[in-house]
Amino acid sequence: MLIDQLNQAAAERAAGALTRYRRAAHTGCAPHQTVSVKDSQARPLLSFCSNDYLGLANHPAVIAAFAEGAHRYGAGSGAFPVVNARSLAHHQLESELARWFTPNIPNVQALYFCTGYMANLAVLSALGTADATLFCDKLVHASLIDGALLARATMKRYPHCDITALARQLAACNSPLKLIVTDSVFSMDGDMAPLAEMQALAEHHDAWLVVDDAHGFGVLGERGRGALEHLELTSERLIYVGTLGKAAGVAGAFVAAHRTIVEHLANEARPYLHSAAARPAIVHALLSSLALIAGHEGRERRNHLMQLIRQLRNGLQTLQVRHPNAGWQLADSSTPIQPLIVSDNEAALSLSQALENDDIRATVPNGTSRLRITLSASHTAADVTRLLDSLSAVLARRGEA
Repeated sequence: MLIDQLNQAAAERAAGALTRYRRAAHTGCAPHQTVSVKDSQARPLLSFCSNDYLGLANHPAVIAAFAEGAHRYGAGSGAFPVVNARSLAHHQLESELARWFTPNIPNVQALYFCTGYMANLAVLSALGTADATLFCDKLVHASLIDGALLARATMKRYPHCDITALARQLAACNSPLKLIVTDSVFSMDGDMAPLAEMQALAEHHDAWLVVDDAHGFGVLGERGRGALEHLELTSERLIYVGTLGKAAGVAGAFVAAHRTIVEHLANEARPYLHSAAARPAIVHALLSSLALIAGHEGRERRNHLMQLIRQLRNGLQTLQVRHPNAGWQLADSSTPIQPLIVSDNEAALSLSQALENDDIRATVPNGTSRLRITLSASHTAADVTRLLDSLSAVLARRGEA
């Protein structure tokens, strides 16, 4: 029976300490939240597990724009985008995003999706035809893997960020259409793909480069325009996916690419055609968010975020020197994602629980043997110091000094 099978799966998760418990946040997205787990009493936690990298989710200007959008357009969209639900706000947002990426992608157009997951499903399932081959980094996001599985294309995986292996696969491929698929910043380790080298391979092998910049948009680049700006990449062969629910602080995602590709997605991509359009109030709020990212305040927030990253890394490196037997290894990341690699999953869960006992929250992704620490511009230097002090206390209690 189905219920028996699911109960067995639940028991196996519990035995491996892999059960995920849904939490209820009693306050908005911010470093300091009041949270309850299951039926427990709500308590304040210092969170290092949000992707709200610039701290815009609770920005007064974004909240005001959200309210203004609701008053102007109402609460819902009412239909698919291609019926009558693509509002003026959608049009303005897509036009602004296309303007942002005009220096990087010639003849660019942008298309907004309700989520990043939908955007990635749309790109790979609509472009991955039977005569295509998809070359996917082994650590790409689950949405890209699912999109590749939905596609009719052949999928090949190459070792993480291994340009030599990717080049061999491309050279051996005779498919008329070749798509290289990668994250820009990888969500578990915070490392960056060698995008410049990948673009060169795409040019050389008549391929296209699909870049999921979920963790780079808003954070990387002088004006926060992500990995393409950061690396000064320009090519008609770029298909860029940006997420608007992380650094932008609201919700949704977009694809920026050659206008012919975008028009194809708007006409053929099932996740776009058969999902209700995003609420116009959300899109209206995103226009305010983009203005903040591009302006002086956005630069100040990115600068503050980089200072916090340096503070955390310096502190963790100091702890490693003082406690060489701690069993931790700091990943090589210059992004807000700062993982501590731990010996095994049980040790990572134990470390996470020790922090939570100290009212600090950092996540352990299932089966990854790491504590995934993420920073936000809404954190303060004092917040980072508190995390470092708590980790130091954990080591002292374990007698590893």
